[in-house]
Amino acid sequence: MTHRFSRRAKASAAALGAALLIPTVAAATPAAATTPAVSCTSGKAGLAAKLTKDITAALANRKSTVAIGLYDRSTKTTCTLRGTTAYDSASTVKVTVLATLLWDAKKHNRYLTSTETSLATAMITKSDNDATSKLWKQLGLTKIKGFLAAAKMTKTVPGSGGYWGLTQENAADEQKLLQLVTAKNSVLSDNSRAYIQKLMGQVVSDQRWGTPAGAPSTVSVHVKNGWLQRSTHGWRVHSLGTFNGAGHDYMMSVLTQDNSTMDYGVTTIQNVAKAIHKDLVPTTAKTARYVPTSRPSEAFVAAPAQ
Repeated sequence: MTHRFSRRAKASAAALGAALLIPTVAAATPAAATTPAVSCTSGKAGLAAKLTKDITAALANRKSTVAIGLYDRSTKTTCTLRGTTAYDSASTVKVTVLATLLWDAKKHNRYLTSTETSLATAMITKSDNDATSKLWKQLGLTKIKGFLAAAKMTKTVPGSGGYWGLTQENAADEQKLLQLVTAKNSVLSDNSRAYIQKLMGQVVSDQRWGTPAGAPSTVSVHVKNGWLQRSTHGWRVHSLGTFNGAGHDYMMSVLTQDNSTMDYGVTTIQNVAKAIHKDLVPTTAKTARYVPTSRPSEAFVAAPAQ
């Protein structure tokens, strides 16, 4: 992947973009008042304790409310933090939209049309909101809920009134989705899984921040991020990522809210991601690790269907 990026956009422009398309009501469910501790288990001796220590350190003094999901198939490692806490999805729901489209096409034994392919590509690689709105409207809530049931994403609630960016999601359900995307299953065909990973691997450079931060050059990276500012809980900034290579096959969901700025949320996520990549895939000094350097220029993430 490239390590070159476009100029960082001004936070004011992002905030303005968010304000244009997001309703001022229907605030997200407040996070729990207590501060839970990250919990890790692993089939590799000492790894769970190391991850617990380093993720905790990465979150020290951060004011974000953070949810984490991690699973590494190769070492049977799992980490969770606020796994069932609901967050506004912002653009991370776009992976669910694509998965629903492919799941429905499989049910009807058909290929995607050229229009659907174009919309899906724009939705994932550029986080295009108009494309998402068109696919969301085409699918409808019945099909979206049907996919969520098939995927056993039982706590995910689609946004009402066409506001797909206000879908309520949690780290546990997002991990279920990423596991479906990365391993053979009866919900998504092998071709569908490969297609989702292909598009997540082609996300434009200024949206490849978040969970890829600190990933070694020896693993392939697939990512989808979301960002959204609202009057309550500040900025929601989320990142979903899957990583394969160097003897590892792992996926990571980091959801955050109560961020003062978008950059604050990105930094929180990247602190966590760097700790996880370092612990799961130790490398030599000669192995490059990924360093995101820019942010996207817009935050239109909760648009109603057109």
